Amino acid sequence: MTDQTDQTANRADLLPKSWDPKGFEAQLYQRWLDRGYFNADPESTKPAFSIVLPPPNVTGQLHMGHALDHTLMDALARRKRMQGYEVLWLPGMDHAGIATQSKVEAMLAETEGKTRHDYTREEFVAKVWQWKEQYGGKILSQMRAIGDSVDWSRERFTLDEGLSRSVQTIFKQLFDQGLIYRANRLVNWSPRLRTAVSDIEVTYKDVEGELVSFRYGSLDDAEPHMVVATTRLETMLGDVAIAVHPDDERYRDQVGQVFDHPFRDDLKVKVIADDYVDPEFGTGAVKITPAHDPNDYQMGLRHHLDMPQVIDEDGRIAGTGTQFDGLSREKARVAVLEALREQGRIVKEVRPYVHSVGHSERSGEPIEPRLSLQWFVKVDRLAQMAGDAIRQGDTVIHPKSLEPRYFDWVDDMHDWTISRQLWWGHRIPIWYGPNGEVVCCGPDDELPAGYEQDPDVLDTWFSSALWPFSTMGWPEKTPELEKFYPTSVLVTAYDILFFWVARMMMFGTFAGTTTPDVLGEGAEGRPQIPFTHLFLHGLVRDEKGRKMSKSLGNGIDPMDWVDRFGADALRFTLARGANPGVDLPVGEDHAQSSRNFATKLFNAARFALLNGARVDLLPARDELTDADRWILDRLEDVRGRVDRYLDDFQFAKANEELYHFTWDEFCDWYLEIAKTQIPRDGDNVAGRHTRVVLGRVLDVLLKLLHPAMPFVTEVLWTTLTGEESLMIAPWPTVADTNGGASVDQTARRRIADAQALVTELRRFRNDQGVKPSQKVPAEIDFAAADLVDQEELVRSLARVARPEDDFAPSGSVEVRLAQATLTVRLDTSGTIDKVAERKRLEKELAVARKELETTGKKLDNPNFVDKAPEKVVAGIRERRRIAEAEIARITPRLEALD
Repeated sequence: MTDQTDQTANRADLLPKSWDPKGFEAQLYQRWLDRGYFNADPESTKPAFSIVLPPPNVTGQLHMGHALDHTLMDALARRKRMQGYEVLWLPGMDHAGIATQSKVEAMLAETEGKTRHDYTREEFVAKVWQWKEQYGGKILSQMRAIGDSVDWSRERFTLDEGLSRSVQTIFKQLFDQGLIYRANRLVNWSPRLRTAVSDIEVTYKDVEGELVSFRYGSLDDAEPHMVVATTRLETMLGDVAIAVHPDDERYRDQVGQVFDHPFRDDLKVKVIADDYVDPEFGTGAVKITPAHDPNDYQMGLRHHLDMPQVIDEDGRIAGTGTQFDGLSREKARVAVLEALREQGRIVKEVRPYVHSVGHSERSGEPIEPRLSLQWFVKVDRLAQMAGDAIRQGDTVIHPKSLEPRYFDWVDDMHDWTISRQLWWGHRIPIWYGPNGEVVCCGPDDELPAGYEQDPDVLDTWFSSALWPFSTMGWPEKTPELEKFYPTSVLVTAYDILFFWVARMMMFGTFAGTTTPDVLGEGAEGRPQIPFTHLFLHGLVRDEKGRKMSKSLGNGIDPMDWVDRFGADALRFTLARGANPGVDLPVGEDHAQSSRNFATKLFNAARFALLNGARVDLLPARDELTDADRWILDRLEDVRGRVDRYLDDFQFAKANEELYHFTWDEFCDWYLEIAKTQIPRDGDNVAGRHTRVVLGRVLDVLLKLLHPAMPFVTEVLWTTLTGEESLMIAPWPTVADTNGGASVDQTARRRIADAQALVTELRRFRNDQGVKPSQKVPAEIDFAAADLVDQEELVRSLARVARPEDDFAPSGSVEVRLAQATLTVRLDTSGTIDKVAERKRLEKELAVARKELETTGKKLDNPNFVDKAPEKVVAGIRERRRIAEAEIARITPRLEALD
């Protein structure tokens, strides 16, 4: 070997004998941190690329959805750094109002036997901050474990001072323009949490309820009456109407009729006509409780109905003046049933009825639709701007197929309830004066003396809607905003397209109109947008395609995979399956496969290093062998496709391409070919060139794999090159592969033919029962197939020797190649244990004959053929065909053994 070859071989000694992620990942990550590779410089002259991390809840820990999200963002950030961009990947956490307050309240109940109301507001909030410092942010350490290259120096929290200033600023701007108002509206109410909750905090479950039919009006069938049915009998205490369809002939004469309420003298129940009613469902008559049902509420608005509330903040009956006041919803349901039964109003006894019921995601109890005085954002103008930004191409959605879902939401958006009856969060910046005055104060306004602040806090989604620009210092004009805003891409799952993405688009475009001098001008006078690309990935599901849940017990802890298989295996599993907008099923087998891939890559690189692979200038093309030119051309094919896929956020296709090239072509073929071109002893020109090509392919391959598998590639690349880090290495271009040369079609054809020849010879050897290690003589006309230069690699890889003078072939195999069909003659007579081979073949023949008999009986049965599904019949026919082929293959071989 040359001195340079000795050096790379010596570097291989720096690697362990096998890949153990635990021995490298933590120290590598700390080294990256210490060297400042993740930090963004707003003064840099490099082009900017920026991502803001969707802020995980301070109460949360890493789940598989997070792991997918973070893997894809990190892959983008790492690639862009290597491409010469100044990259800002900004991390942070959300204060998670309801979730965090609930955790602290539960802790106080358990440890002190107290509720939050045993403290002043300030004392309770102080305790939440203490909890946050002690327990919050577990997910941040988990982000380090999977390799997130975020700029930790810029970590933000939705309740920190800067973001609080942003929240107050935009609230006042919206309020001053009439886009924030207070009103008594129907909201999702959580009795256990005693607050309004957002749509995203409501989960719907099928519940086995009871459908009860009862009558209003006379108990005499001959007198005016109507029958209605309900699963929530307690709400009839607030009924003010019965609705029927205007075209329903059964009830046309009763529209306008007024019935007494069975329990309340202060309420009358009027029959109204409304197109919403389905005359085919039930009796075609629907009870209307506007204050406790979304559909009834809309009907109440249309018909100007009274809206008496009958369920209070705690989920108890209140204000009805009946014996039911003070009962819980559940107990009132039973009590009202008994009272109606006593009056003779029950038409049909209780019967089971499965229906969908909204439940609080945080507290688990059924949501109570309830009229409540809340703060709202008027969204029509904001939603229009958010929709126009997509329609006009200022922000591009990937995949485009999800655009209709986005427009369905923003084009039909309802005003947004932003107030929450909590103590932990951004307090609403509204003050009330002693004489009913209402004042909205911004962060720099002087607070009026003697005024009291609104007790509610803002919905968590309000502050997170500002995340792309509040985290960079808005409303101040900062170097970060000037350099990195609008952000380059938002990466998130499609399931929060409505709840978070659309709201960021609304507030981002709004802020673009109020502070264009800070956020920059939008395209052609349009408002500035928060991100230029929106990549929506699917949800991670179990290997059967089911949603992961505690009830199914099918959840996967990504940190368990990191511990067992390594962070690279976790990341590669997720990146390899991440098709835009498509759900990703994963299981342990996928992680094991990715771990095997990392091991394969490690072993290949270690072999290459031991054989003197080095990164050097490539020799002239005409000095390379066909195999060298072929692998460089294939490398350029892969590099070009990977670039195109990643530019289009096609992570799955990019990593699938890299997987198969690495395993199927580089490891399984080129490394084996390289062994035949590198001399075992001494040195020659072909061997030196092969070592350079080997090093170059490995160099490019490790760079292309680095975004998805940062740890193992960092170890291997720094060992191969002796350079500082892959993180600051340049992303490969065509100059690094084949230099932009035209594909050498002759070399490609020769290597493809050599591979086909080796494959067929290996198959023939296996069929003949030849041991893999044993060479057999073979007569091959390489010249006829234009494979003279490939003779050595074919003979080496197929384990066939040159024939001696007394060569006596015992068999032959035909191989169809591009230039010719070769008949290869081989002598396997002295290489087979005939007794053992006969036993093996006889066993295989018996199995094939049994299969032929079984399938034949089924196909000869007309009842089976006529009645079985065509797919099943076709499968049986295919099994019979295979059995016949096996018999035809094995029989002559047994005869030949005689």
